[in-house]
Amino acid sequence: MSASDSSRYIKTIAVQPELDIAPGFDSFSTPTYRGSTVVFRNLAELRAYGDRSKTYWRYGLHATPTSEALCQQLAQIEGGRHTLLFPSGLGAISLVYFGLLRTGDDVLVPENVYGPNRDHGDWMAREFGITVRPYHPSVGAGIASMIQPNTRLIWMESPGSVTMEVPDTEAIVAAAKARGVLTAIDNTWSAGVYYRPFEKGIDISVQALTKYQSGGSDVLMGAVITRDDHLHDRLKRTRMLMGWGVSADDCYLVLRGLASMPVRLAAHDRAAREVAEWLTKRPEVARVLHPALPDCPGHAEWLRDFSGASGLFSIILHSRYTREQVDAFVEALKLFAIGWSWGGAHSLAVPYHVDTMRPAGTWPPAGWENAGELVRLYIGLEDTRDLIADLKQALESQLR
Repeated sequence: MSASDSSRYIKTIAVQPELDIAPGFDSFSTPTYRGSTVVFRNLAELRAYGDRSKTYWRYGLHATPTSEALCQQLAQIEGGRHTLLFPSGLGAISLVYFGLLRTGDDVLVPENVYGPNRDHGDWMAREFGITVRPYHPSVGAGIASMIQPNTRLIWMESPGSVTMEVPDTEAIVAAAKARGVLTAIDNTWSAGVYYRPFEKGIDISVQALTKYQSGGSDVLMGAVITRDDHLHDRLKRTRMLMGWGVSADDCYLVLRGLASMPVRLAAHDRAAREVAEWLTKRPEVARVLHPALPDCPGHAEWLRDFSGASGLFSIILHSRYTREQVDAFVEALKLFAIGWSWGGAHSLAVPYHVDTMRPAGTWPPAGWENAGELVRLYIGLEDTRDLIADLKQALESQLR
């Protein structure tokens, strides 16, 4: 039986209602478009996919208005033209490897790179015949001597994960361009706000949107941002073939976080510098690895290239303390949680055994007397007076 105000039967109305919703509703939030099937107005529109001058939408896996809004905003923040989204930061790193490298190719990766990036390169070398060679993060222009005829890609990370060296990206990019080699940077630490990779001539920027863009420690997502149309198309094709996609709900959460990101970044920056300065005066601490501090490797490059700093830095405790004592210090902290990732409101602390992460004999660097175990700290949005008091009690109770 048909409904009283429609000629259609109930089952049809349940699937295809005749709606009459008044236009004009507007708000600050981007609508969340959830959908796999994209409906085309005609077959010509369906068949026009791939033509830049015609219809854009094809399938929800590839893009929705929600994900496209996020892509465009991310590109604008970082000074790029194109953005591709992934379920994680590691997914974004994977795209760069799979999209650009083939059997017999060579890639250069810094010794201090994000651990899963290093693992990914090792896997590519074992299983796919890619040569992956490490270089010292302070190599600068010296990387020119490492470039081979089959070198296709040079990774950078500024600053490096855990040990916080800031490389001379200008010198590395100049050497790469002279030989026609693509460059990619993990720009997660600056969130694309404090470091502008495309102004430095870098080809690809990779970020974990899991961090500051989300800001809530509740979203996993990554991005690959580019300026060059041809490079974007090449990477986009790989992304489609690999079936990578992101949730519209997650895109909405990241979009919501972007509005406050510059303000949050500034707060993290101020707080981290205050805590880092306090730690330089502690007798238990042999060295504070914060790029804004003069004795951090690459400080001069940070001054030249960055407009601000992140909430993430590391400390090296005195060599007289055992690993067990350092672990006890971390576990004695009450306001610093133990956990991976960062970029949210909560402070974090994680110890690292750097000597097992770097090539033999390269850590600690020559001249770093009394350098012991490393602890990475992330300074959240708590009051720094409470964070400093917490660090003080843990240092004094565990590192006697």
